[in-house]
Amino acid sequence: MSATTRKEREQREAREDRTGRAEYILARAEELPPGRHRVFAVAGREIGVFNVAGTYHALPNLCPHQIGPLCQGRVSGTLACRAETGWQLEWVHDGEIITCPWHGMEFHIPTGQSLAFKEIRLRRYKVWEEDGLIKLRL
Repeated sequence: MSATTRKEREQREAREDRTGRAEYILARAEELPPGRHRVFAVAGREIGVFNVAGTYHALPNLCPHQIGPLCQGRVSGTLACRAETGWQLEWVHDGEIITCPWHGMEFHIPTGQSLAFKEIRLRRYKVWEEDGLIKLRL
């Protein structure tokens, strides 16, 4: 995963929505198929955009542990155990977990929730597809 080039950043312009908040066109939807993610530079921020089973999610490319490049990490699932399964390990959230490449801290992409620390939740950005384009609102 590489961040966008300077030329791409300079060409990405904000448009205001009905509420006056900035909207950005990031890419064509075909450039980010299900199961893929990419880091975009938007208004001085790096934001990871993920296509999880056809639904887009956006998180800051910043791990709160030690300011690592979170969204450049690997997406997979995780092991968990619950009373309902007799405390047997099971693979859960396949394709919904991002792992920080620096120290392995895991976050649930759709919610931004840290798997290790319930008190840590990442900011999420509004991202969607419209007319074949992926758009982001800050």
